[in-house]
Amino acid sequence: MAGSAKGRRFPEAFTWGTATAAHQIEGGNTNNDWWAFEHTPGSGCTDSSGDACDSWERWEEDADLVAGLGLDTYRFSVEWSRIEPAEGEISRAALAHYRRQCLGLRRRGVDPVVTFHHFTTPLWLTALGGWETGAAVERFGRFCAVVAEELGDVMTRACTVNEPNIVATMGWHAGMFPPGKTDVDLSRRVAAHLAEGHRAAVEAIRAGAPGVPVGLTLSMTDYQAAPGGEEKLESIRHHAEDVFLDATGGDDFIGVQVYTRMLIGPDGWAGYEDGVPVLDMGYEFYPASLANCLRRAWEYTGRSTPLLVTENGIGTTDDEQRIDYVRQALSGVLDVIDEGVHVGGYTYWSLLDNFEWALGYRPRFGIVAVDRATFARTPKPSASWLASVAAANALDA
Repeated sequence: MAGSAKGRRFPEAFTWGTATAAHQIEGGNTNNDWWAFEHTPGSGCTDSSGDACDSWERWEEDADLVAGLGLDTYRFSVEWSRIEPAEGEISRAALAHYRRQCLGLRRRGVDPVVTFHHFTTPLWLTALGGWETGAAVERFGRFCAVVAEELGDVMTRACTVNEPNIVATMGWHAGMFPPGKTDVDLSRRVAAHLAEGHRAAVEAIRAGAPGVPVGLTLSMTDYQAAPGGEEKLESIRHHAEDVFLDATGGDDFIGVQVYTRMLIGPDGWAGYEDGVPVLDMGYEFYPASLANCLRRAWEYTGRSTPLLVTENGIGTTDDEQRIDYVRQALSGVLDVIDEGVHVGGYTYWSLLDNFEWALGYRPRFGIVAVDRATFARTPKPSASWLASVAAANALDA
């Protein structure tokens, strides 16, 4: 089936999109923990986000790009520190900006998929202890209620927290995200608070935007055991993924976000497999990881919650390699759909070459290049290729 002509077509209702995040493209987000981290000596950040892609001003250009490619979905995030620059102080202008963005996308035939928290937390909240103390849980629920009431009639789908496992692990265990700590117990406490924050967000969004599907987006890795690594693998996967999948009961969808695999030995990461290319981000070129993680999410959650690929892509300066990666990843998506896994859509990360957190502007994930001096947007061949797949709703039709 998977190799037949019919097997290369996607389901009729399958959605096609691309994604960005506010801090990575808007520019000038000076009031959150990431801006402070970028400007902290010794943080390890290679660049300041600065003006990013100037998308706060140029969002209509970005919307035109998405629509021009024939994609029907654009996933983007709202910046909490713009909307609530001080505790309890709501910027009506910022809310109106995001409402205009949703309306602008809809006028172009593009569904706005809104992420409520994509890695950044307002400075006023980090001063209260943020996700370490749980102070963020109630505040995040309150913030989601405000945004949902404003955008409920113009957004198509709501994503609560983007990759909470990455926030907790990179910020409190690996020390590569704010606040730059390396305390595994603290990272697990933060993870628990982020899971609670997701549940508070679901409740708030459903109350403020009834009928809008809501779910979590989770970074998943295709963990594979090296000799003797089975027990360590299960422990890593439990803390990195399962505690968050356990929090998705009753959600309308689970956003699966996958980039690579990781070989796990008795002591943790076992390094790279010989002969497999290593990308700019420091991990393997392994497009089969997407299908493997979709299978696992489906099985682990009892085959009950529809899945969406809310991020998948590759950071590379070789656009032919990008096309090859996505073609193989999409072939895997078709395979799992043939197996009965409910996958409702594919969203490529990212629309634009943008600020890739601690690695700055070096990794190039975009299907559209951005001139760092003029902000001029130039679609790459991969953009045309993805547009052709979406138009045909088929792979290599």
